[in-house]
Amino acid sequence: MKTDIVVIGGYGHVGSQICRLLGAEHPGKVYAAGRNLQRAESFSRSTGGQVKPLRLAAEEPLSQQLLERTKLVVMCLDQQDTRLAAACLQSGTHYVDVSASGEFLQQVQLLAPVKNHLRAAAVLSVGLAPGLTNLLAAKAVQELDRAELIDISIMLGLGDSHGQAALEWTVDQLGSAFEITEHGKLRNVSSFRDGKSTEFGFSLRKRTAYRFPFSDQQTLPATLNVPSISTRLCFDSRTATAAVALLRSLGLPALLRIKAFRNLAVKAFGKFRIGSEQYAVKVDAYGTQAGSPVQIEYGIEGVHEAAVTAVTAAGVALHIYNAPPEPGVYHIEQLFSLQSDGQRLLLAASDKGQPGSSKAYPLEGLRFWTRTGSGSSSE
Repeated sequence: MKTDIVVIGGYGHVGSQICRLLGAEHPGKVYAAGRNLQRAESFSRSTGGQVKPLRLAAEEPLSQQLLERTKLVVMCLDQQDTRLAAACLQSGTHYVDVSASGEFLQQVQLLAPVKNHLRAAAVLSVGLAPGLTNLLAAKAVQELDRAELIDISIMLGLGDSHGQAALEWTVDQLGSAFEITEHGKLRNVSSFRDGKSTEFGFSLRKRTAYRFPFSDQQTLPATLNVPSISTRLCFDSRTATAAVALLRSLGLPALLRIKAFRNLAVKAFGKFRIGSEQYAVKVDAYGTQAGSPVQIEYGIEGVHEAAVTAVTAAGVALHIYNAPPEPGVYHIEQLFSLQSDGQRLLLAASDKGQPGSSKAYPLEGLRFWTRTGSGSSSE
């Protein structure tokens, strides 16, 4: 009988927090897995044995013995191919992915249930962005009779502590080109271009955010049937945001192709604590209600981005573990929704989940706000 939960990258920055949350619910059944057994064992001791250690490299095949006892795998590391995900799903082991690589998530999405003989469910786009951004966008679309455009803006605190994988991914995307959907058609855009002023709410003033290849803008046009979606990024330090935008215009992409410079940039992002530990997300949805143009604004704000990513991922994992959906590959907004209780948000399973999945998990540590007004998009 499958009972175990394996968190790959489970002693890392985000994975360790996911393990603690899952271990509190299922002590002794959660494994922090990674290639360094000593780190896994040290982390296990810090949990009082609620989380167990496991040596496992993400690029190595999973053993049949491990698959036979593992009910759920939570992936916190970036991967190059879908072999591990496919092996899980074909063996009846559910799979939750916290990574943000749009290219990889698209590969997993191509694993058709019948063609690939899937016996379990995969949930993708789980975290802050993608993740809560998807759910906020879906919540806004539900309020509109017709959604025409969604602008997603993300502010990250450079004073916060970020995992190595997250730092490397962010730096690697600073000079990238990618596709977005605009008016129902694909359009090529460049990272850290096309700045747009955004009001994040609460104590935060306006920030200028720039295009960035978060995968939510690549999957939401299909899952929400919205013709135009874009996602932008800024940092809580206006100076740092402006500096990156300036470097981008002066040829940063070419410099980042030099390995030594790229590694230096990663180290600089991780070492220098410029700004605060605060993060914020703003979703602006434009459309119509009763024939009139409407703008719906949703925002969240908190500290420690890794913590809210972990809480979101743990909530999804517990839902899938306790009441799994039909075999297939889903993005978070296809199985879950956000419920608001004042300034608090709850993660709840949608009607696509199995009976018994009605429990809503509180997303602690963040504040939520909303505003609705008349108006239309300028795009």
